[in-house]
Amino acid sequence: MKFRYIYQQFFSHISIIIVAFLVLSLLFAHYVENLVYENKANELISYGKSIMSEIEQRPQATESIINRYSSVLATRKMSFSMFDQYGKLYAVGKQGPAIGGLSDKDWDKISKGRTLVVNSDFKRFGQEGVTFVVLPYLDNGNFIGGILLTSPISGSSAMIQRVNQFILYTILIALIVSFLLSWFLSRIHVNRIKRLREATSLVSAGNYQVHVSSSNFDEIGELANDFNHMVDKINTSMEEIESLENRRRQFLSDVSHEMRTPLTTISGVIEGLKNDMIPEEDKERGINLVSQEAKRLIRLVNENLDYDKIRSNQIQLFREDIQLVELLEIIQEQLMPQAEDKNNRIVIDAAPEVMVNADYDRLIQILINITKNSIQFTKNGTIWLRGRTEENSTIIEVEDTGIGIDPNDIENIWRRFYKADISRTSNPYGEFGLGLSIVKQLVLLHNGEINVFSEEGQGTKFVIRLQK
Repeated sequence: MKFRYIYQQFFSHISIIIVAFLVLSLLFAHYVENLVYENKANELISYGKSIMSEIEQRPQATESIINRYSSVLATRKMSFSMFDQYGKLYAVGKQGPAIGGLSDKDWDKISKGRTLVVNSDFKRFGQEGVTFVVLPYLDNGNFIGGILLTSPISGSSAMIQRVNQFILYTILIALIVSFLLSWFLSRIHVNRIKRLREATSLVSAGNYQVHVSSSNFDEIGELANDFNHMVDKINTSMEEIESLENRRRQFLSDVSHEMRTPLTTISGVIEGLKNDMIPEEDKERGINLVSQEAKRLIRLVNENLDYDKIRSNQIQLFREDIQLVELLEIIQEQLMPQAEDKNNRIVIDAAPEVMVNADYDRLIQILINITKNSIQFTKNGTIWLRGRTEENSTIIEVEDTGIGIDPNDIENIWRRFYKADISRTSNPYGEFGLGLSIVKQLVLLHNGEINVFSEEGQGTKFVIRLQK
């Protein structure tokens, strides 16, 4: 059976309040009742001690003392009687209760010199309920009698009833107030939870723009904060997914376009050779063209395989100390033909003693990718390959005088499939937007860092920092 949260909250509040008030009211009523009877008993004991003290001091004035106290106590609706060691009662002023009403246990207590106090006794002595005390009198340790003082409990009972009635009214008023307050607070909490539930339903339906009111006042407010944070992260993730999907579609489109061209070329040349449609003097040129286009396709496949291996931690590095200038000269030698095609120069600036601790093959791959990128976007310019030592690190820089990068694109160049607008035309290097993404992953595998600094029209500089 479904039990709504608002009723759970409400009944839990009311139950706690009811139990608390009942316990407090019972304790308070019991305390007041005991206090009233204790005060009454203390008053009777005080009168009894005073009577015995004065009689002991002035035995010759016993009658006047008794008469005086009898008048005083009568005005307070009290009475007292004297009794001897045998329990024989001598009423004073008016007939007192029969001392024979005491039990053996009570009588034994009195005979040993202990005061007996009885509150609210309705049964003994055959009259209306009374509070009475019995004070024994000892002479040299011998029990010879005592005083019995009584007081009706009607006044005390009426006061206790009024106190109980006041407590009852207080409980009723408090219950009404607590009922309204509990209902109000329960509604507030339930409405806050309801808003969270509605927002969750909207998120599950695909609306990631929803936000709920939040605070740090209580756990529900913190939950709302966490919910808003979750929605923001989902929004960010969805934007990244959408961006990745767009790049993936663009990548597939680019790959299809790039693959169609070499495959068409390869297919056409093979058909021409097969059917002897290509003159003998052009056959070697056609075979070279097929070879170049096949290498383009292999490069595409290798870039994708490399990236996936790096992301899945399947790459194992074999680090060693390498003379940086020697490595830069290899890069210069390999890429100089491509640089000359665009009328670029590759200049090396590194001292012979500069060493770098890295995986040789992977560092070559990193620098070739970056240098190709610089050649791609530089014409009639210069590409510098620099190396230097700085504290416990080796700094490698690749700087060009090319067209630069839009500030909005600098953070995006490391993304897989990403290509700046200017690179979306067919070109021989980095066509597929994977080169720089692979570079970033390889540098991170070396526990290094790579940064790029660029201004449009002023060139670009890549800075790699590797620990010694």
